[in-house]
Formats: sequence, C-alpha cells, structure tokens
Amino acid sequence: MAAAVAPLSLTSRPVAIVTAASRGIGAACARELSRRGYALGLMSRSDDLQSVATELDAVAVTGSVKREEDLRRLVEATLERYGRIDGVVNNSGHAPKGELVELTDQDWQGGFELLVLNVVRVARLVTPTMLAQRSGSIVNLSTFGAVEPSLRFPVSSVLRASLGAYARLFTQRYAGSGLRMNNVLPGMIDTYPANELDRSAIPAGRRGTAEEVARVVGFLVSDESSYLTGQSLLVDGGLVRGV
Repeated sequence: MAAAVAPLSLTSRPVAIVTAASRGIGAACARELSRRGYALGLMSRSDDLQSVATELDAVAVTGSVKREEDLRRLVEATLERYGRIDGVVNNSGHAPKGELVELTDQDWQGGFELLVLNVVRVARLVTPTMLAQRSGSIVNLSTFGAVEPSLRFPVSSVLRASLGAYARLFTQRYAGSGLRMNNVLPGMIDTYPANELDRSAIPAGRRGTAEEVARVVGFLVSDESSYLTGQSLLVDGGLVRGV
C-alpha cells in the first residue's frame, strides 16, 4: 500500500529524505542538501543519526533500509512535518563480500533487500506524493562495480547493476509526470579503506571524498538537472575506462 499523499505543503523550502544518513556519503549528502536549502528527513540504524539531525534541524527516524515499515515511518514522519517530499537519496550500507561461489543464499537475499528492494520500496512510498506535486527526483547511491564488476564486491556488483534498469523503467513510466530517477556510481572514496594498489589504479591519482559525491547527488536532486533522468553517473576519478 502506498504512502498517503500529503494534502498541503507546510514549508516553502524543498524537502528531501536521505537514508543511511548518520555518517560517510549519507551524512555528506544530507549536509549538501541542507546547504542547498532543503528541509530534511533522515534515517539510519546508528545512534549517530541524532547528532546529524540536530545539526541540520531534520526529522530523524531510527531504522533500517531493509525494513519496509521503517521506510514508511520515514516517509510519513517527513510528510507530517513538512507536507511534501521533493527529493530522495537512497543510500545504504555494504553488501556481503566473499568468494563468488561460496556466498550463501542468505548473502544474496540480504544483499537484494539492502541494495535493490530498498529503492523499489521507497519509490512505491513516495511516488503518489510526487505525482500529486507533478515533480520529484530520486537518486540512488550505487557503485562503479555496477558497470565494471569486481570480484572484491560480488554481491554489490551484480545487484547494483539492476538499478540502472530500474531507473530507466521508472523514467519510462513517470518522466512525463515530472518525476526523475538517476543513479550515482562512486569509485574509490575515502570513507572506505584502500591500499596503494587501489590508488595507483585511479587516473586522478587519489580517492574521492564523500563531499565530492554529495555535490553530484545534490545537483541530481535539484532542478538544476531537470532534463536528466534514467542515467547512471560515474564519480570515480576516471577509474572505469570501458566505453
């Protein structure tokens, strides 16, 4: 069942929700959107969320992106406070890693809940509100492995590749109604451990920062990217070389 459509806007500011927002790329996205003037609804499993929410005067919901009821609470709490949702940033944690053929069904199923079904569920929850507004932008945090699979991240590489197809299907269905969906594919970012071999593979000569990813996300959420939808944008310092 879809989330209830808010009857009216309770703020003149645009509103966005961000998941896994307590640290790293998620927190950087929340701060970037706040800088751009967005009111925020934030969710994370971590107790660190409250400090970020206090800093940004945001709605805070403790929960997991793997639980539909938690995502619903986030959407409903944001609508209750602000009366609208203009943007969504679907961020999540890391999927299981391991030897390709030794990963269990539970690893793959858990990865699907974490990386794909969270996006599907959030889209189902916010689309009625965005349709009523005739506008809205959803941005999914993916990975460079979606276009250049890595045996180091097998579950993430396989499952996040499907987000490209989902964003294009969402675009086919809803772009004419003013709704957009895009994916951001970070490369090696300094929120995640890396070694010298990793760094030497990056043409830019360094890992990216969470703030650099967040600026791209902020652009895609905003009306500055109003004619950009159904795309998967690499933010990787040139790491992926394939055409």
